[in-house]
Amino acid sequence: MAARKKSAAKAAPAENNELILALEAIEKEKGISKEVMLETIETSLLTACKDEFKQTDNIKINFDPVTATFRVFEEMTVVDEVEDDTMQISKEAARIRFNAPYEAGDIVDIEVTPKDFGRKAAQKAKQVIVQKIREEERKALFSSYSMKERDIVTGVIQCFQDPDRGNYNIIVSLGKIETILPVTEQIKGEEFYKNERVKLYVTKVEDSPKGPRVSVSRTHPELVKRLFEEEVTEIADGIVEIKGISREAGQRTKISVYSNDANVDPVGACVGVNGTRVNAIVDELHGAKIDIIVWSEDPAVLIENSLSPAKVVSVTVDPDEKKARVVVPDYQLSLAIGREGQNARLAAKLTGYKIDIKSESQDAGIEVSEEEVPEEEE
Repeated sequence: MAARKKSAAKAAPAENNELILALEAIEKEKGISKEVMLETIETSLLTACKDEFKQTDNIKINFDPVTATFRVFEEMTVVDEVEDDTMQISKEAARIRFNAPYEAGDIVDIEVTPKDFGRKAAQKAKQVIVQKIREEERKALFSSYSMKERDIVTGVIQCFQDPDRGNYNIIVSLGKIETILPVTEQIKGEEFYKNERVKLYVTKVEDSPKGPRVSVSRTHPELVKRLFEEEVTEIADGIVEIKGISREAGQRTKISVYSNDANVDPVGACVGVNGTRVNAIVDELHGAKIDIIVWSEDPAVLIENSLSPAKVVSVTVDPDEKKARVVVPDYQLSLAIGREGQNARLAAKLTGYKIDIKSESQDAGIEVSEEEVPEEEE
């Protein structure tokens, strides 16, 4: 059988009463269980006891909720003959100490609370509680922001790093944390001002000892997709689907859409009455052009639509080679190719086809791919 030395309950020190009240308040405010915090405190105090004892294999710490005190005990095994006085106690010594008979193999708890342990325990408890609160808040923050990965967040411009150099990173507040919008993820020519609100696409959320690190972008194609999902009810409801998107940030975006309801025009839904929906997105992107086209499972139709606003005479596709030959009216050639090949390049990205564009009266074609395009004026 196991026994513990009896002792009269002492009045709880004021600092320990304050500890209990503090734990209860934290439990309500932070949602951290008082029991969890007490277990953490006991574990940390047990570690601290290594400075007081040669070994801690049989040391345990108990917290008395009545007296609000921590006490240290040695678990000793009752034996006929003591071979290790740090782990064992004789039957005779146990009988004298606790005034009760014991058999070999019984376990007794002998209090060995160090001097001034109560004050040390309270100090250690405060440190542990602060650390635990920080850990839990960090976990909560990470959980909150990790749910926003690959989504849009709204931030407030705080300051600019080395603005005199011309190209600079932007510090953005996301509420409880700050992030950096690096130069590489900014739209060229886009200007912001301190305290201005800006929408950002979250590319990655990583955990760290200092809290979640949120990577954001203004150039990612998914930014435009998420803006449409926010602005267009039919997309949010699943009636209209975004099938593809190609973007050259700050200049132009092409987006293909499809309607699951024959009565809903996918392009019209995205444009909105008098262009209100698409214009709201254009304003957020500081005037960048957006071409909205109807998606088709027929690659020839999709390629023709993707070259909008240019008119197309014919499209011949080679699905195996992922190539397409497009013929356009003479006066539409420059429009089909676009300024510096942008229209054709975006169409190639959107459809996944290399596009060779020819005019009706010309034999020479211009092969357009994502890597190489001719320079033409729109």
